[in-house]
Amino acid sequence: MMEETTENTGKLSSQKNVAASGHNHHHRYKYLSNYGAGKRFLFFASCFGFYALVAATYAWFVFPPHIGRTDHVSSSSLGCREDNEGSWSIGVFYGDSPFSLKPIETINVWRNESGAWPVANPVITCASFTNAGLPSNFVADPFLYVQGDTLYLFFETKSPITMQGDIGVAKSIDKGATWEPLGIALDEAWHLSFPFVFNYNGEIYMMPESNEIGQLNLYRAVNFPLSWKLEKVILKKPLVDSTLIHHEGIYWLFGSDHSSFGAKKNGQLEIWYSSSPLGTWKSHKKNPVYNGNRSVGARNGGRAFLYDGNLYRVGQDCGENYGKRIRVFKIEVLSKEEYREVEVPFSFEASHKGKNSWNGVRQHHFDVKQLSSGEFIGLVDGDRVTSGDLFHRVILGYASLAAAISVVILLGFLLGVVNCIVPSTWCMNYYAGKRTDTLLNLETTGLFSEKLRRIGSRLNRVPPFLRGFVKPNSSMGKFTLGVIVLVGLLLTCVGMRYIYGGSGAVEPYLFKGHLSQFTLATMTYDARLWNLKMYVKRYSRCPSVKEIVVIWNKGPPPELSELDSAVPVRIRVQKQNSLNNRFEIDPLIKTRAVLELDDDIMMPCDDIEKGFRVWREHPERLVGFYPRFVDQTMTYSAEKFARSHKGYNMILTGAAFMDVRFAFDMYQSDKAKLGREFVDEQFNCEDILLNFLYANASGSGKAVEYVRPSLVTIDTSKFSGVAISGNTNQHYRKRSKCLRRFSDLYGSLADRRWEFGGRKDGWDL
Repeated sequence: MMEETTENTGKLSSQKNVAASGHNHHHRYKYLSNYGAGKRFLFFASCFGFYALVAATYAWFVFPPHIGRTDHVSSSSLGCREDNEGSWSIGVFYGDSPFSLKPIETINVWRNESGAWPVANPVITCASFTNAGLPSNFVADPFLYVQGDTLYLFFETKSPITMQGDIGVAKSIDKGATWEPLGIALDEAWHLSFPFVFNYNGEIYMMPESNEIGQLNLYRAVNFPLSWKLEKVILKKPLVDSTLIHHEGIYWLFGSDHSSFGAKKNGQLEIWYSSSPLGTWKSHKKNPVYNGNRSVGARNGGRAFLYDGNLYRVGQDCGENYGKRIRVFKIEVLSKEEYREVEVPFSFEASHKGKNSWNGVRQHHFDVKQLSSGEFIGLVDGDRVTSGDLFHRVILGYASLAAAISVVILLGFLLGVVNCIVPSTWCMNYYAGKRTDTLLNLETTGLFSEKLRRIGSRLNRVPPFLRGFVKPNSSMGKFTLGVIVLVGLLLTCVGMRYIYGGSGAVEPYLFKGHLSQFTLATMTYDARLWNLKMYVKRYSRCPSVKEIVVIWNKGPPPELSELDSAVPVRIRVQKQNSLNNRFEIDPLIKTRAVLELDDDIMMPCDDIEKGFRVWREHPERLVGFYPRFVDQTMTYSAEKFARSHKGYNMILTGAAFMDVRFAFDMYQSDKAKLGREFVDEQFNCEDILLNFLYANASGSGKAVEYVRPSLVTIDTSKFSGVAISGNTNQHYRKRSKCLRRFSDLYGSLADRRWEFGGRKDGWDL
């Protein structure tokens, strides 16, 4: 009895020791597990935190917010949001015939009330409607209706609220130079577009596309132009872009039915005919008259027109992408049995600015009318991006961010801080001896899970030679880690670029509903030719640049063929090397605004567009990007001095907008003669002289206006070695001497100071 008890006691003691050992092991395992979890958390938190910091910094530097777009569209507005269908807008063209139309900016139409000298396309945008209280993402499909000297324009406007097209209308009383948004002419529960407007028997009708409901509706104006009533369903077919032609007493209806069997989208065209636009309609014998390649221009691209006794149909080429270009066809035969047309040469003045031009990527609709003056006016819609661009960018952006996350996980595997764990409950082995009928049904899944578990185990056993490449204490390890981290950062920045960087287009800033253009002028010479080539290539692509004038001061000038420019370039060769040449009167300049910009300054086009927008508000001022403050000591100092005094009273004309007539006439006046002579003597200070002249002309008013450039502005003179201001100390001494001399001649600037941050839009902070 005692022996049995002792034996049992020994067993019990042994079990307690094992239990205690297991308990200790469990605590140790739990500690190690917690330690590993903490290590992994720290790894991921540090990696993702670092990547997030870099991404935010990158976005802050490269994609500054477009704050305070006065008279444009605020960030809180519903309108002008990026749309996957595009960013269509409408421009106006003039000419002696439909085949010689030129954009409005070439006609040189000026409008003082909106600071447009000259008015530039597009004349109707999403902002035009949004600012009138009618939110719109884009405007397209323009159709013109003429009543005497008043023009009415009907077009599709994409509502950002319903995300469908409505029919908008605007009015012009100055031959299309300015347009007043009137409102929404037609709003249905379905998508509307292509508002073909025409007159029949003294009534005004509209036949918009409504293929979404499978029929073609005809509306009659009850109270033109804003009130319409459904008159009739003229055809029970889901036609797109339908237009009417009245020819030889018969009405011909042209449209595309992409729902019919075998129809090629954007490559199909059908014809019907009737004695009246109200029907009944009969199908053409040769239907479909087109059904093939979408690049042939089968789909209608506007109203057919009659010119010089010939009938022309407008089509759109959808070959490369939807609405790529407009094509025009001369109709040779149109009868109930036959239809034949032939393409004729047709094109608009091409822009070479790509996405920075409102119609640089595609144009797909054209309507032309002859005015009472005999002049032809054409309305065209254009886009700077392709359909699906937004979706494409978002997909690429998130794919890049997913790839960056994968790089972090890969790095974790190589460092051994990340393990791939498949829960045992996923695998059928876990249920050995515990199977039920329900579990038997999961066997196939379990086998897959078992394979997944094995793959995870193999991933956890990273070969030692691979881990040797990432040892932080070795040179190879540091290099490999650096490369992996760099790839992750690159992928993160690429993702941010696609998601938040927009389409990559630079858009101009509206002022009172109008866009305009300016002339860009720079002064240079033969030793700085490489600067000039970069300068022209870069700035000629800015949206509002009309022409570049190169003021050539010394040496043989380059051939125009050496310069890659998207706008005309004019090289003005000077007789003598003088800084006064910068402000020489030039009657060939056709714009009111001139941007004097040194050839060694490289700044984003968006900064320049902001400066131009501010100058249009205050054309009597010198508007620029580099402020200076001059106090009573008359000592020239850098911008830091102005910042320390929280104000400025001078703007350097190395990057400044000015009124070409006002500024140049003033600079070349007799009053400025002594100042010009001193500029020649010092070979410096022409910009300081112009500031003194502006101050005199403004009286007690503000003479200069500052616009803050972005942080990515670069001064390439630091790398060229040919800058006038290469020796800073000597340069500043000369300019201080100029300040004292000009103060004696024209009065002091010291009593003037304008604070930074005076603008509501924050562009002068």
